[in-house]
Amino acid sequence: MNHESLPSSLLQAEAVAPASVGNVGVGFDILGHTLAGAGDRARVRRIDEPVVRIKLIDGVFRDLPLDAPLNTAGAALIALRDKLQLTFGFELELYKGIALGSGMGGSASSCVAALVAGNALLDEPLDIHALYPLAMHGEAVASGGLHGDNVGPMLMGGLVLATAERLVPIPVPAHWHCALVHPHFVLETRVARAALSGDYRLGEFIAQSANLAQVLAGCYRGDAALVRAGLSDVLVEPRRARLIPGFARVKAAALDHDALGASISGAGPSVFGWFESAALAHAAAAEMVAAFAAEGLDSDRFVAPIAGPAAHVVHA
Repeated sequence: MNHESLPSSLLQAEAVAPASVGNVGVGFDILGHTLAGAGDRARVRRIDEPVVRIKLIDGVFRDLPLDAPLNTAGAALIALRDKLQLTFGFELELYKGIALGSGMGGSASSCVAALVAGNALLDEPLDIHALYPLAMHGEAVASGGLHGDNVGPMLMGGLVLATAERLVPIPVPAHWHCALVHPHFVLETRVARAALSGDYRLGEFIAQSANLAQVLAGCYRGDAALVRAGLSDVLVEPRRARLIPGFARVKAAALDHDALGASISGAGPSVFGWFESAALAHAAAAEMVAAFAAEGLDSDRFVAPIAGPAAHVVHA
């Protein structure tokens, strides 16, 4: 079909991608879930020129590269064009709803929103699994590596095991909720990753593997006790906790309200906890905010089901 003959409804699409909780403590770079309440929005227009062009970046953070290869959203659209050898291009307007360096998947959300919108403009759109490596490629511009614990859940929704090659949805009881508190403090992903350099003991890996297995089994069985036994990060959290002012106090606030577990969301500085009900999550979130306030930090709170939404087209 010739571009000129396409209906106008197929020449532009707008998509949103939610925030995410990367790692979920025990699944470094491979486990994550989406979180309603925050997200990025991308408006993509199909153009005749065979390029990817970023027209506008607006929202809570605007100081991002307009040069497409240096922007996660632009890089993802470039990867889509290259994969399919498209003869046309894309023009992007990006609206940031997630602060960068927040541990809420801000760079991934931009990338996935743009990719989902661009995909909607194809004559034969790709499925989620085909989009996945393109999304990882886009987010790597910001994170410095290929990992799917943010982009995977955003594409699929809910809790997802995101390996290098596939996405595996993990069932979670609908009433289980996440409370996430984001302090007004920036922790760059590259800085947080640098904190992980050094030696590790074999026993740490064994303990972390056991914890991850218990969390996954507990989710499949809807067994809160099994998740509670496993949702404890013994590998990464101890090396990053010092980067987050008041982390121990904030985590304790979550655990004091009967959290199944609590840890650092993504690379931080946001802190999350899992709870068996929305009421417990809301009560804990208030105390977590207070704990950050005791460190002199204002913060935002988000409470939503762990089985969160997927990125989707809102206008096309």
